[in-house]
Order: sequence, then C-alpha cells, then structure tokens
Amino acid sequence: MDVDYRLAFDLAPVGLVLSRNRVIVDCNRHVCEMFGASRELLVGASFQVMYPSAVEFERTGSRIEPILNRSGTYADDRIMKRANGETFWCHVTGRTLNPSTPHEAGIWSFEDLSSRRPVKAELTAREREVAAHLMCGLTSKEIGRALTISHRTVEIYRARLMRKYKASNTGDLVHRLLAGA
Repeated sequence: MDVDYRLAFDLAPVGLVLSRNRVIVDCNRHVCEMFGASRELLVGASFQVMYPSAVEFERTGSRIEPILNRSGTYADDRIMKRANGETFWCHVTGRTLNPSTPHEAGIWSFEDLSSRRPVKAELTAREREVAAHLMCGLTSKEIGRALTISHRTVEIYRARLMRKYKASNTGDLVHRLLAGA
C-alpha cells in the first residue's frame, strides 16, 4: 500500500509545522484551526505570530536553543496566541533536523490544552513563563536558572501569581493553574 505522506501530514490529529529559521515553511489543517488562521497567513510567517508577545518569542527561542543543541528535541507547555488575539495553553514538542544549528530546520507539534486548562487571569510575559515552569514542578532556583533570573525574582513573580489566582500556597497555585481556576 502506498502512503500519501502529504495527506497524512495534513490530516494528522495534532498540529504539525515544518520550520526553517523559526519561519513556518508548512503547516497542517489542525494548526490552522487551532490558531484560527489560514494556511496562507501562516506559511512564510515567523513563529512570532503564534506568541502573545515578541519578548516571549525571543526568550523562548533563546531558552530552547541549548536544549535542542544537546538533545535534538524540546517540549513544554506554554501560552500561545490565536489570530484573534485570544491566548491559550498549548503543549509544544519539537525536533531539530540539525542539532548543531537547531533553528535551521525542524518539525513541531502543537496540542491545544484550552479545554483542560483555560487561561483565566491576565498575566505578564514573565508570569506566563514562571507559571509554565511551576506546573512542571520546578523550584524557584531551577526556574531562575532556566530563565536566567535570580530565584528571588522568581519568588516575586510566584507571589504575584498567587495573588492573581487567589492561591494560599504554591501547591494550591499549581492546582489552580492546571485547573484553569
């Protein structure tokens, strides 16, 4: 049986993107539906169109580059942005085709987590980053190293998140972030 790889790519049950230097070379229907954008709008565009801010786009690229250099793969949960400006939690997994130049070419999958984890509070870019790391179970020191900020700065952002989510402690905050409360 011959496999139509183009059809398989286009109809995959997860969002798939082929990239070159952080520009979308191709994407499937699921990505278009998830981000509320046409294929024509996405193909040829920078991944930046999928991020809530240019700062988050730049920080994420810098953060994942050494990991892609080391292992060739990367995965995390992060807040992304639809074409209409709505933000949503998304699980992103990627593989570079050349670990020595990780952004040169890659394949990325996107899974919309909004039905399980809605975005409820208005968060800053840094709060979103700290929240994503907290949900992975990282300590303030580990988050500080990952984001190249001090652990005390992380604690300030965690305190802001606790106020915004009306959480009594970090465990409660993580529960509320995961539940979208």
